[in-house]
Amino acid sequence: MSTVRHFSLEELNLRLPEIRTAPADRGQLVQIIARPVTEQRELRERSEVTLEAGLPGDRWANTCSRKLPDGRLNPDSQITIMNTRCLAILTEDRDRWPLAGDNLLVDFDLSETNLPAGQHVKIGGAILEITPHPHTGCSKFSSRFGMDALKFVNSPEGKKLRLRGLHAQVVQAGSLAVGDCIEKI
Repeated sequence: MSTVRHFSLEELNLRLPEIRTAPADRGQLVQIIARPVTEQRELRERSEVTLEAGLPGDRWANTCSRKLPDGRLNPDSQITIMNTRCLAILTEDRDRWPLAGDNLLVDFDLSETNLPAGQHVKIGGAILEITPHPHTGCSKFSSRFGMDALKFVNSPEGKKLRLRGLHAQVVQAGSLAVGDCIEKI
């Protein structure tokens, strides 16, 4: 049985410059992940995204507790996106990346400076809007990647760089596929 190594906060901070090299204008969609139910992950080579469901088949449409005043689901947390350069320093095992719990894993600068709330990004035929709803991680993230990983992504610098990722909502439905370009528009 293999053990999973959790890196110390000091080790993670030493590798922070690797994350800062992510492309700021044109990046790449590396993985698409649906979470049909808690603790289950479905990797996809391609998927549609819709205004109603976000990533169809993902549990967001069934379990989102955040509602608008009229009772509809709040779309500001429809899609979660995380930087693969951050994941690569959190774990040596790429097969563990989906455990972060995000829908889209990208090689792209997700920092507040590069992608302020309201910024639109195009991925494949879809357009997403970055929302202000924070993505901070939880006890599951800590158990999967270590308490120091959670401290790292939620540090002041980690929050500025959005190391834990960000939320987006679909503003133009469309198809996306692993390998598609992600770019600001």
